[in-house]
Amino acid sequence: MSTDFIARLIGMVVFAVLGVYWGVYFGKLTDKPELYAVILGLVGVLMGLILTPFISTRPVRSLRALLARVSPQTLAAALTGLLSGLIIAALLAFPISMLPSPFGDVLPFVGVILFSYLGIAVFVMRQNDIFSVLRIPLPGRPTTEEAPAPKDVSRSILLDTSVIIDGRIADIARTGFLSGTLLIPRFVLNELQYIADSADSLRRQRGRRGMEVLAELQRDTIVPVRISDIDVEGVREVDDKLVILARQLRCPILTNDYNLNRVAEIQGVPVLNVNELANAVKMVLLPGEPLAINIIQEGKEAGQGVGYLDDGTMVVIEDGRQHLNRQVTVIVTKVLQTAAGRMIFARTERE
Repeated sequence: MSTDFIARLIGMVVFAVLGVYWGVYFGKLTDKPELYAVILGLVGVLMGLILTPFISTRPVRSLRALLARVSPQTLAAALTGLLSGLIIAALLAFPISMLPSPFGDVLPFVGVILFSYLGIAVFVMRQNDIFSVLRIPLPGRPTTEEAPAPKDVSRSILLDTSVIIDGRIADIARTGFLSGTLLIPRFVLNELQYIADSADSLRRQRGRRGMEVLAELQRDTIVPVRISDIDVEGVREVDDKLVILARQLRCPILTNDYNLNRVAEIQGVPVLNVNELANAVKMVLLPGEPLAINIIQEGKEAGQGVGYLDDGTMVVIEDGRQHLNRQVTVIVTKVLQTAAGRMIFARTERE
């Protein structure tokens, strides 16, 4: 039973009671209290069923979503600013209240609103400077001279299910190239758990591998990992939720899913693709360069041999079949970039 349904039932009863009460009150003016009570009671039931979620559960849900998007540092700065503003307003309330009426009656309340707003605005705008000034070294922590450069923890990076299952994200995060907080929405974690509980053994192994990678991310990497309950209402597909959430949070999506990559780019959402990163850091080879490689299998064409570099790049060697299961020196003839990755063509070194 959903919270909206429960709220509608409660609202129906409350509005029905209010409708009957006002119906009896207005009915006494026309000597027809029963008729007015029934009519306004039914109107109250209808209004309770329709309006209750809009004045109860949905504002609360929107507030939760808003608070989930705000970083802990910003929340702490806002609460500190609010407390500071209230203290200043309380100190000024007594002297202001001594002013002649109506100023002495109205200005203390105006001062509370004004100083509360100013406190929140100032502390949120200057939160980085304030926290850096008030930061006190804790026991066992490095001092200011020894501390490493702070990372941009306010930046969030949404993780897709595919990149968690892939596993390379743990190694990338451990190197320190990612700056910010790795944000994993609850619906991504639920999809990962659903895959881990699948009846298909292959999907089950992939899901369990994703769970192990997630545990490794939380345990070993220097990049903070946060699991959030934030959700997108009215959308069922996980990829669609990620794109909408990334637009709302103005943060990139980390994935290796080609379709999600294309959909996100079309909608103007920045994407960090692990496959593109892997291709970018592969060894650069130019035609004419020598290369030592172990030929491990036959190629599709007659006489061809196939070998692989350490980064997984396939090398097709002309006349390499005769050197099968041997390491030979070949000369690069062509480098071909395809959608699936990079392919290198070479020929054996002629004596």
